[in-house]
Amino acid sequence: MVTGKMDLNSMRNFIISIFFLTSFYSYSQECSSFYLIRHAEKLRIDKTERNPKLNEKGILRAEKWEEVLKNINLDKIYSTNYYRTIETANPTSKSQNIDITIYSPSNIDYKNFKEIHKGKKVLIVGHSNTIPNFVNGLIEKNFYDQIDDLNNSNLYLVNICGDIVSHQLLFIE
Repeated sequence: MVTGKMDLNSMRNFIISIFFLTSFYSYSQECSSFYLIRHAEKLRIDKTERNPKLNEKGILRAEKWEEVLKNINLDKIYSTNYYRTIETANPTSKSQNIDITIYSPSNIDYKNFKEIHKGKKVLIVGHSNTIPNFVNGLIEKNFYDQIDDLNNSNLYLVNICGDIVSHQLLFIE
């Protein structure tokens, strides 16, 4: 596992390197890559609002995620059915011309999810309390804790090639 802070160019180069390494290995294996992020910064004006939209900083972060992910030819994009997650996924969805598929974090069969997406590159957008659980389900280990409520910068990378599972957590400011 790798954990660290990177600027946008370093992040892009790192992801491209991971892509090429997994592509090389995938000649003998069908590899899957999962990119998991929490929604970008949300409006916090009304604390009773359960479905807020993104604030200005969040809109910029959603565009930054698109920039980070632009060299990855995604096959599928998932988002929970909330304004903030859909708005986070939208720039990437539009730039890659991929519709957003709505999912419910409480209804995921991780074994089936991995099988359905074998050999695919998938973006999953969720929440501080769902994304770490999703990663843990994919890697079949209770490894990652919930994300702090003010942290919108985590990018989890999960790569599965046959029986080999690797995962990294990157912090993109």
